Amino acid sequence: MDVSMQKIQDKAGVLIEALPYIQKFNRKIIVVKYGGSAMTSDELRANVIKDVTLLKLVGFKPIIVHGGGKEISRWVEKAGMEPKFINGLRVTDEDTMEIAEMVLNKVNKCLVQLVESLGVKAIGISGKDGGLLKVKKKLSNGEDIGYVGEVTEVDPKIIHDLLEKDFLPIVAPIGMDENYHTYNINADDAACAIAKAVKAEKLAFLTDIEGLYKDINDKSSFISRLTASEAQSLLDDGFIGGGMIPKLGNCIDAIHGGVHNVHILDGRVLHCLLLEIFTDKGIGTAMVEEGE
Repeated sequence: MDVSMQKIQDKAGVLIEALPYIQKFNRKIIVVKYGGSAMTSDELRANVIKDVTLLKLVGFKPIIVHGGGKEISRWVEKAGMEPKFINGLRVTDEDTMEIAEMVLNKVNKCLVQLVESLGVKAIGISGKDGGLLKVKKKLSNGEDIGYVGEVTEVDPKIIHDLLEKDFLPIVAPIGMDENYHTYNINADDAACAIAKAVKAEKLAFLTDIEGLYKDINDKSSFISRLTASEAQSLLDDGFIGGGMIPKLGNCIDAIHGGVHNVHILDGRVLHCLLLEIFTDKGIGTAMVEEGE
């Protein structure tokens, strides 16, 4: 068999491997939290959007929830202000909130533009639209960090309406409190809250790490699959540290909230979403319900 025919047959093999997954997840909702380095590289950004668009075209109902932290910091510095963080959370005064909202809306419409350029209809909204995300002020270990919101309620009607009309919703993590003040929301928190509210089949976090390690310094301790209770044990026993603590907490919260599978993926790997969802081995860490 010549090389060109082998390549064609390899492609057919990939499609056949993907078939049961396409059948299983047809018409199911997947929430993709998009942030980190995959947002700052033009090539990675284009490929992530291609992946999500493909998911839509093969029958998924994807929702993108995006961050924009690095871009916000860049614009805060451009405005002559210094980004401040307390316990890893951005201190957001009124001026910073104004910049954050402008930047997140800019990022939002850039993602809409990319999806539209691939022939899929997208609509960009924030958590303000249709009362999607209601929040209260989030404290950081008792400290006031300004206009940073903790999601208290999700009204998913606008999301369901968009999905029903065959749009791909792209959500900026901004919400309002009961007095209609604007708050910035951690994108992981927003994605988790939305995934629970729409009863998503899957929630995928695109991050800057390969997945979950029992010991971050030991590459052989990589965990490709675990349950929520096993993840809670890792947290309780002090195996997980740093920025993974809140992310893992969100994963556990999502599973307890009815999301069937949560994936932690390295957004720097080309087509990581497709590799995780449509291949037998996957490439990241999958958290599943008990007994699955």
